[in-house]
Amino acid sequence: MQTETPQPEMKRELSLLDGTMLVVGSMIGSGIFIVSADITRNVGSAGWLIVVWLLTGFMTLTAAVSYGELSAMFPKAGGQYVYLKEAYGKLIAFLYGWSFFAVIQTGTIAAVGVAFAKFAAYLFPALSEDLVLFNIGSLKISHAQGVSIIIIVLLTFINTRGVKSGKWIQTIFTLTKILSLFGLIVFGLIALKGDVWHTNWTNAWNLHGLDKNGNATVAAYTMSAALGAIAAAMVGSIFSSDAWNNVTFIAGEMTNPKRNIGLSLFFGTLIVTLIYVSANVVYIGVLPLHDIATAAKDRVAVSASHVIFGDIGTAIIAIMIMISTFGCNNGLIMAGARVYYTMAKDGLFFKRTGDLNKFAVPEFGLWVQCIVACALSLSGSYGNLLDMISLVVVIFYILTILGIYILRVKRPDAERPYKAFGYPVLPALYILMGVAFCVLLLLYKPEYAKGGLIIVLLGIPIYFLAKRFLGNEEVSTT
Repeated sequence: MQTETPQPEMKRELSLLDGTMLVVGSMIGSGIFIVSADITRNVGSAGWLIVVWLLTGFMTLTAAVSYGELSAMFPKAGGQYVYLKEAYGKLIAFLYGWSFFAVIQTGTIAAVGVAFAKFAAYLFPALSEDLVLFNIGSLKISHAQGVSIIIIVLLTFINTRGVKSGKWIQTIFTLTKILSLFGLIVFGLIALKGDVWHTNWTNAWNLHGLDKNGNATVAAYTMSAALGAIAAAMVGSIFSSDAWNNVTFIAGEMTNPKRNIGLSLFFGTLIVTLIYVSANVVYIGVLPLHDIATAAKDRVAVSASHVIFGDIGTAIIAIMIMISTFGCNNGLIMAGARVYYTMAKDGLFFKRTGDLNKFAVPEFGLWVQCIVACALSLSGSYGNLLDMISLVVVIFYILTILGIYILRVKRPDAERPYKAFGYPVLPALYILMGVAFCVLLLLYKPEYAKGGLIIVLLGIPIYFLAKRFLGNEEVSTT
C-alpha cells in the first residue's frame, strides 16, 4: 500500500521584530533619496514639500492600522489578495494579484535593483548605466542592468533556501539602513544653515510649479490646478512609501500573526514616516529650494550630503543607498512569492507556484517572479510602468479598506482580535483622501493613470483564461 508523501508546510519563524523590519525594509528603497526633487518642482515651496510627505505619511499610517483588523481576521499567506477575495470574491482579488505580478511587485524589484547598481557606480565607475554591456538587436543592456539582474537572482536564490535566510538579511540590512538614515538626519540638523532655512521658509506656502532649471512655470496655481499639482507630487511620495503591506503576505510564517502583523504594520509605517519627514527637513535646512528642484539626476540626498560631509558625501550616500536597496529588494522578493502561492491554491496561477520546496518556501513562485523582474530590468521600461501604478496601488488600498465595512456586514460575528483603529472615521477618511488623489490624478496627470488602468483591465480576460486552463470547477467570481 502506497502512502502519500506529506507536503511541507510554512514554518512560523518570523517574530514581531522580523515583521517590523520587513515593513521598514520594504518601504525604504531609493525613493527618499531622489523623489523630493520632482515633488519640489510640482509644488515649488518648502511648506508644501513637507505637507506632501505628511499627507502621504498620514494616509500610510491610517491604511496600516486599518489593515490590522483584516490581518487578524485572516492570518494567512497572501495578505491583501486574501482580504480582497473575502470581501469581493476571486475576480477582484485576481485583478490585484495580476497587477501585483505584472507590474507592482516585479516592476518595483527591477527599479530597486537598477537603483542599487546606479549608486554602486559612484564607487565602481565600471558599473555605470552609461556603459553598454552588450546589445540585443536595438536593445542596449548597460552594466547597471547587468548588476541589477545579478542582485535579483542572488536574493531570489537566498530566499529559496528558507525563510530564515531571508529574515536575517532583512533584519541586518534594515537596522543598518535605519541607523544610517538616523546618522544622516542628525548630522544634517547639526549642519543646518540658518540663512538657507530662513530663505526656504520665506513664502513657504506659495504653491507654484518649477521646471528642471528651477524657474517658475506657473506664478500661482488656481485652486483646481493646485490640487492636481499636489496629487502629481504625491506620486513620488506614495511610491516611496509603498510596499508597507508586504508583511501581510507572509502571515503564514509569522508567529502569533493575529497580533504581530498589525503591530508590525503600525511600528514599521510610523518609523518610516518619521524618517521621511525628518530627511526632508534636513534637505530644506542645507539646500536652497532651487538646488533641491535641480539636483543632478534628481539625487537630492547626494547634493545634501556634499554640504553635510564634504567631498566624501557622495560615497556615504552611495553606500547608504546600496544598503537600503539591497535590503529593500530582499523584502520585496521574499514577500511577493507568497501572493502567487495563494493564487495558485485558488487555481488562478501556475499550479507549481502553490507547492513548497523542502525548505518550506514557494520556490517556483520566487523564480517566476525573478524572471519577470529581470525582464523588466532589461527592458528599461520599469520606470514608465511604475509611474502608471500609483493610481492602481491606491485604488486597491481603497477597495481593501472599504472591505472592512463590507465584512462587518457580511460577517458580523467573525472573530476580530484587533479592530481597525479609529473605525469608522479614520478608514473613511483614508477612502475619501484616496478617491480624491485618484480623481485628481486622472484629471490632471492622465499619463500617470491610464496605462495603469489598462494593465488592471487586461486582467479580466486573463482571469477567465486562468479559470479555464489553470483552475477547476470551484473557481468562481464569488
